[in-house]
Amino acid sequence: MVRDQLAAIIAEIDRTGHADVLRLTVLKKWFRQPGRLAAFGLWVARRAAARGEGATGAAGDLLALARALLGDPGSPESRPERDATEALYRRSRALEDQLERQAWGPVRVIRNWDLLLVEQGLALYLGHCDSPTDGYRLAVDDCAHYDSRYGTDLNGPSRGRLEALLAYVTAVDAAQSDCPS
Repeated sequence: MVRDQLAAIIAEIDRTGHADVLRLTVLKKWFRQPGRLAAFGLWVARRAAARGEGATGAAGDLLALARALLGDPGSPESRPERDATEALYRRSRALEDQLERQAWGPVRVIRNWDLLLVEQGLALYLGHCDSPTDGYRLAVDDCAHYDSRYGTDLNGPSRGRLEALLAYVTAVDAAQSDCPS
């Protein structure tokens, strides 16, 4: 069960200080249920917009717009207006659309991680990305944390985000088990 595996990841972080991000692949099967991928994208976008409250400049303006449009992370039942959501997605994508040439090829420059998470979450919500793998990647981007001892992994600061993810998965499973098939 996905909830048990997420709880085991949290326990591994408590025990060893970190866990491999590949452990989150358990979510791919969970995302195959209809509606879960889009709802997850919206949930991550709401949480990232809320975390970005202190941002300034153009990114801060877009995150404020995202908070106003998407609503409270604690209200998963509300769905934002599609055209306004599409416009927000396009504006956030355009703001951080700078590419920098590196030896191995062009790399997209990201200046505000929370705005990137809003963009990726909206891409799932709007159906621009519709693969369980895209949901897994968004979960990794949301939960992973860089620590020089472990690299980019699930470690101490990831724990709170994993707990929130576990609570989200539990709530979705409970709501779907209450609905008659």
